[in-house]
Amino acid sequence: MNTSLLDACWGKPVERLPVWFMRQAGRCLPEYRALREKHGMFDIFRAPELAAEVTMQPVRRLGVDAAILFSDIVVPLAAVGIEIDLQPGPVLARPFRSAADLARLRPLEPEADMPYVLDTVRLLAGELDVPVIGFAGAPFTLASYLVEGGSSKTLGRTKAVMHADPAFWAELLDRLAGIVVASLRAQVAAGARAVQVFDSWAGFLSPADYRRSVLPATRKIFAGLADLGVPRIHFGVGTGELLELLAEAGADVVGVDWRVPLDRARARLGDHVAVQGNLDPAVCLAPWEVVAREATGVLEANGGRPGHIFNLGWGVLPETDPDILRRLVDFVHGD
Repeated sequence: MNTSLLDACWGKPVERLPVWFMRQAGRCLPEYRALREKHGMFDIFRAPELAAEVTMQPVRRLGVDAAILFSDIVVPLAAVGIEIDLQPGPVLARPFRSAADLARLRPLEPEADMPYVLDTVRLLAGELDVPVIGFAGAPFTLASYLVEGGSSKTLGRTKAVMHADPAFWAELLDRLAGIVVASLRAQVAAGARAVQVFDSWAGFLSPADYRRSVLPATRKIFAGLADLGVPRIHFGVGTGELLELLAEAGADVVGVDWRVPLDRARARLGDHVAVQGNLDPAVCLAPWEVVAREATGVLEANGGRPGHIFNLGWGVLPETDPDILRRLVDFVHGD
């Protein structure tokens, strides 16, 4: 087993820097696009052989040091009965508007509600020689989809509810945290060797709002995983002012997007937390010489310190050339 990612998560020295890419499974890979012509997203999620194949495609093609489960953060919500579709972003038939809607959000029973996800993890754990990363959405990001009814450019309704009805908001996030803990614990039991919590839209919040209205639920997740002994990664977009809070929630690794240089991020986080990141995904659309130069900048910002996983600052863009990603993996590895 290639354990370089796990070692880096724990801050241990590694022979070569581990690399993986958020949204590496699918998007830019022609073999994934060919499969998508025949199957819908939820059809793939619910077919372990298909989901495992998509998960393994970037490992085979790119040579990355980890496989992240091919699924979506809204899958556990659909599994407990929330009517939700991907078009391609989440779209809800009935958004959450009041405390009465909480009755629709029952606890998750992973083996009964989403056995296909766990079967996919088991298949991957038996096939791969790199760790499988399980994942889930953070309560704030999941709540934003429930309240907005889908994606939003402002999260205006979400933040209005957060401020206007704090009791409803706290209960909503607490229930979502329970669903996330159940999902991630089951993924680890099935063979995931690390987990990542995506708080994709936390960057919409001020530090004060995050601490007061989001941190308690997020802390519940990381505390609920602490006994499993697997690295816990916490990532958000536009969260430069929240980095210390992302670590305070209990993460072992904090993902850093491209807006914050790694040396500044590490200075703020301290040596007790590993970092993941943080090449701008758009750089990978440029000629190789530019990609190599910018990747070198990321490596130099880290300064060779242990506890670094090389990644993009967000997900792979669909128009990215897979050959560029393969060269980037080899470059970071020093091959």
